[in-house]
Amino acid sequence: MSSGPTTLPTSSPTDEPSGADPAAERASSGRSGGRRRGAPDIAARVEAVEQALKVGGDRFEPAAVTQARHALERTGERMRLGSRHTVVALAGATGSGKSSLFNALAGMDLSDVGARRPTTGKPVACVWGTDTADPLLDWLDVPGRHRTARESVLDGQREAALNGLVLLDLPDHDSTNVTHRLEVDRLVDLCDLLVWVVDPQKYADEVLHANYLRKFVGHESVMLIVLNQVDKLGPAGTETCLTDLRRLLDADGLGPVKLVATSATRGDGVEDLRSVLSDVVRRQATTAQRAAADLDGAREALEKSLSPTEPDARALNGADELVGALAAAAGLPVVLNAVETDYRRRAGALVGWPLVRWWHALRPDPLRKLRLGEAESELRRLTRRSLPAMSPSQQARVEIAVRAVTSSAANALPARWGDAVRKASTAPGADLAEALDGAVMSVDLEYAPPPWWSVVRVVHYLLAAALAVGTAWFLYLFVMAAVGTFPETPTVGPFYVPSWLFYGGLLGGLALALGSRWAVRVGARRRRARVAALLRQAVSAVAFEHVVSPVAEVLADHRAARQALESAR
Repeated sequence: MSSGPTTLPTSSPTDEPSGADPAAERASSGRSGGRRRGAPDIAARVEAVEQALKVGGDRFEPAAVTQARHALERTGERMRLGSRHTVVALAGATGSGKSSLFNALAGMDLSDVGARRPTTGKPVACVWGTDTADPLLDWLDVPGRHRTARESVLDGQREAALNGLVLLDLPDHDSTNVTHRLEVDRLVDLCDLLVWVVDPQKYADEVLHANYLRKFVGHESVMLIVLNQVDKLGPAGTETCLTDLRRLLDADGLGPVKLVATSATRGDGVEDLRSVLSDVVRRQATTAQRAAADLDGAREALEKSLSPTEPDARALNGADELVGALAAAAGLPVVLNAVETDYRRRAGALVGWPLVRWWHALRPDPLRKLRLGEAESELRRLTRRSLPAMSPSQQARVEIAVRAVTSSAANALPARWGDAVRKASTAPGADLAEALDGAVMSVDLEYAPPPWWSVVRVVHYLLAAALAVGTAWFLYLFVMAAVGTFPETPTVGPFYVPSWLFYGGLLGGLALALGSRWAVRVGARRRRARVAALLRQAVSAVAFEHVVSPVAEVLADHRAARQALESAR
């Protein structure tokens, strides 16, 4: 059997429009540059995540699966409601002036401030424009008594830039009431643009950064940070706070997020904030950008449960040892010995010295002894009774080889995928033994005798005939000499013709027999190697089908999930 390496056989985005100068945007964000994302292909992202979940299933981390399914559900529901309205949520801590800023943007007192804030823990909504946003507000679960349509003939022209805006004032995220915090968690997950309102006293609050801001890394395009109450600071103090807040955002991984300074009570920066919101509404891209950010986050979470590559199922480490163990268990050495012996026997029967061939004809056929042939038409067909049963040591060797192949695949994948590989692999049983016998039986051991056998056979007969004639001639001369008669004997060169015939036939036959014997040994080894390759190929097919194929299915699922997610990057 060969010991070389074994290879097992098998059965379009567009640029985001913007009305602001890019340099001005970078300056306002305090950055030298930022990511600009094109119009996202939501359908491609949805398809990628759905396909990955379909083939990966519970082999992904449960948290990643939950996040992905939630992103798909949110995206489907939000896109179904359309993008005519843009949902902007003002979120912040108690005392940040969030409700005051909400009223300043609305141009009327809609949200209670301070101690007079509602205790229901529900958001307050202001809708700009004449198009009804009731289906969207129903989805957001905004109570009817907390909804206000912002459309007035007195300032309609001024408010026209915000037509389509749905502005929400959320409960305080640090409220002592758990239901209020849960409501914030629910709504920040549903809005299109999230505006975090912070104040000079609490902008560095670790709860805000750890529980909320850092969780929205990757959502920078649909986030805005507002430093409110700058009226309490001088220009220098405002600049210091903005610089420190930018540093904290950079540390959170939110460097590209836009940062705006306002004072709801004095009106500083309110018009700048309205301008930003009007630009967002005008572009009508935030809904898709939020969906894209959610889906990208889901994709990245799923990708953490995948490896960058997966091993080739046809060339796993340990595959060569597995095939070798199965070959030994299938009795291939016995079969190959019989094949080599049969080749020599058949060759000896045709190219051996005629006297020696008579002796070989009396010896039993080793292939028939192994029951590799029951009749002339089925010569060299294997039966299960021909091969020895798998011994305990062979069984143990096969089990070790199976574990080695399985481990080589499992160790190259993340933990849950590796567990799936190990579960897919089953211990070798009776079906494997049956398959091995069938594989050996499928190999055709018939072969046509090489042409040189016939040539040597004819030459042997000619030399044997010369020896016989020479021997008879010598006997004739001996008898004639015994009676006193010496017949004339022709010569060729210095020797008599009978001598040429006798010694030529004898020595020529021996030389030809010795040469043929060497050629037969070479041919037998080559025949053994050819049959060994065929048998090993058949055993390799069994190894793949019964051992590697279940593992290959897991590897194929991993590849499909990985490629699906890569296609949506």
